[in-house]
Amino acid sequence: MSVIADRLSASDAGPKRAASPVVLPKLKVERISGADWDEIISGFDEVCQEQMFAFSAVHWPGVTLEPTLFSLDGTIVGGALIMVQPLPLRLANMAVLKWAPMLADATRVDAEAIRQAMVEAVIAEYSAARRMMVSVLLAASTHEMHPAYQALRHNGFRRGSTLLFPNRYLVRLRLSDAEQRKSLHQKWRYHLNKAEKAGLRFERVGTEHLDMFKQLYAAMTDRKQFPDHSAYETLDALMGVDEKLRPELFLVSLGEECVAGALIFKAGKRAVYLYGATNEKALPVRAGYFMHWHIIRWLRDNTTADWYDLGGTDGFLGLHQFKKGMVGEAGLIRPVPPVVNYADSRRALLFGTLAFRGRDMLQHLLRHIRKLRSPKAQPDQPPHRPEVDFQ
Repeated sequence: MSVIADRLSASDAGPKRAASPVVLPKLKVERISGADWDEIISGFDEVCQEQMFAFSAVHWPGVTLEPTLFSLDGTIVGGALIMVQPLPLRLANMAVLKWAPMLADATRVDAEAIRQAMVEAVIAEYSAARRMMVSVLLAASTHEMHPAYQALRHNGFRRGSTLLFPNRYLVRLRLSDAEQRKSLHQKWRYHLNKAEKAGLRFERVGTEHLDMFKQLYAAMTDRKQFPDHSAYETLDALMGVDEKLRPELFLVSLGEECVAGALIFKAGKRAVYLYGATNEKALPVRAGYFMHWHIIRWLRDNTTADWYDLGGTDGFLGLHQFKKGMVGEAGLIRPVPPVVNYADSRRALLFGTLAFRGRDMLQHLLRHIRKLRSPKAQPDQPPHRPEVDFQ
């Protein structure tokens, strides 16, 4: 372990903490209940399902959730659902922020200064006072160079684990129908034209149709034999929250039969494709193209979202081609940056880094074993380096 400790203090070290080039606002910090948290963040520009208490309590049952709000001059400016995770053998704890800290108003001229101030408050509480390693995974940015990631690296956060397939596919929503069609790649537009002549029907439905979607999803996963790495077990919890944060359910029918469905997170400035499903009759009529086209139009007309996040590909080339065609000329393909870590305590940094490396090695081994043993479809997309150079 001394060899690893030496590496952490030398060649593996990130830049030392530097003074911020701007004066950071002094924020008030408040920890609140999970129920109050979900209600308050429903109005945030950067709200996402991973930061919901209802989602995380089901998806991460082994961690302690600490919903934390930040205020400036009496106004809530952001927040983070901080997950306190015990490391193996209870040697230390780690504070994890996934897709956080979130901004309440991302259009403020001081938005990035507020984000940095939230990070400083997290460091003061979890690293300095409670002697934990702080681990941050930011969402993909619509900016070419990720300003929030660059700020973390500038202020002493060390680069950690990287997703194998980090790209996220973002559809621009604030376009007219004509502009959106023009943006689509030619082959995607061709399939959409065919689908529109097939007699399909698109509708937004309520939670009473959730069992229909579940049946469709189960049948699809059995048919396609894709490994499911999603948080599907959180579905009932997500559909039980208040309307502001509750995902929307859309179905596509051919005659009297439901052939496709999707669940979409709609709050904030970035809507997210959560789960989708089709049956065998959906492929010849191109129901997936028809469904996503109408979801794009519905989100534009019924939400404040500027982007429709299609998620990643899990390494499947067919998904890459489908999503790239939908993103089109007007949209963006942007990577999720690497995890970054910070700790004042060398002990916390050492054990936290070891835990991450052990997890990465285990996941790599399990992927290899599944590839050898599993009948499920295997990734066929080469791992790719993001266009943005994350140092």
